[in-house]
Amino acid sequence: MAAGHVVLLRAVNVGGAKLPMARLREIAEGLGATDVSTYIASGNLLCNPPDPSDDFDRALEQAVLDEFGFFREVISRTPDALSQALAAYPFGEASHGHIYFLTGRPEAAAAADFCAQDFGGGERLRVIDRDLHIDYPGGAGTTKLTPQKIAKGLGFTGTGRNLRTTAKLIELAGGGGSR
Repeated sequence: MAAGHVVLLRAVNVGGAKLPMARLREIAEGLGATDVSTYIASGNLLCNPPDPSDDFDRALEQAVLDEFGFFREVISRTPDALSQALAAYPFGEASHGHIYFLTGRPEAAAAADFCAQDFGGGERLRVIDRDLHIDYPGGAGTTKLTPQKIAKGLGFTGTGRNLRTTAKLIELAGGGGSR
C-alpha cells in the first residue's frame, strides 16, 4: 500500500540531534501509523498516520522530545501536495534547488518582502502556498539564508529538501515524482 503522508522532521542527524531511523519507524508505528518506512537518515518518514490531522505530527514531535531530549518540527504533506510543490518549482532545473516546506502559509506581504531580500549568495526565492522555493546558485552549504531568518521573515518554521530528494519521496510514496 502507498504511503498517505510524507512526514518531514527538521534538522535531525545534524548538530548532535541523533535520531536513528529504525527508532523513528518504531515510534511512528507506536503512534498508530501503518505502512511505515524511511528514506535516508535525514528525517524523511513515509506512512499512513492514524489520523490525517496535525495530531500525529504533534504526537511525533512530543515522542521525539520525550525520548531524545530535543524538539524538532514535524511537517506532513500528502504525495499529491509534494508533487504540486515540485511541479510549481519556479527556477527550472536548478542544480541547487530546494523546497522549504513551511509549518503554515505566510501572508502575501510578508512573503513578498522576504523574497525581495538579498541574503548575499544570489539566492532566488519564491513562496508558493505553504512552501518556500529556493535556488542556491552557490550551493546550500554557503548560504546565509538560515532557518532562523526564514522563520523570522515568514512567520513559520519549516524544513528543506533538495529537488532530487523531494522527487524520490514522491516516488516512494507512490505518487510518481518526475519533473
